[in-house]
Amino acid sequence: MAPADVEVLANLTGCKVTIRIEAKELREGACHTETGDYLITTFPEERYKLTWLDSAAVYGGTFLVGPRWAISAQPEVLEPLRAKVGGTVRRLRDPNATTGS
Repeated sequence: MAPADVEVLANLTGCKVTIRIEAKELREGACHTETGDYLITTFPEERYKLTWLDSAAVYGGTFLVGPRWAISAQPEVLEPLRAKVGGTVRRLRDPNATTGS
């Protein structure tokens, strides 16, 4: 598994990262590659990641999650990234969303 550092994760995935958020609870960087765009978010402690994922579930989406880091992107972008940095692909759903047929 890759370490929880935005720049290291970005380097492993082949992107030049642009830091968007630098806060006590997290750091977030944006990547733009030929494969697709994605955000890399790292956390100083696992509990911050868990809180962030709980909040993200309201919006839904698919994330590649590792120890103290998460990458958000379209599902087809995440699998090639997982091969490079490890982690687990997690699909978060809005608990209030309705499913249609």
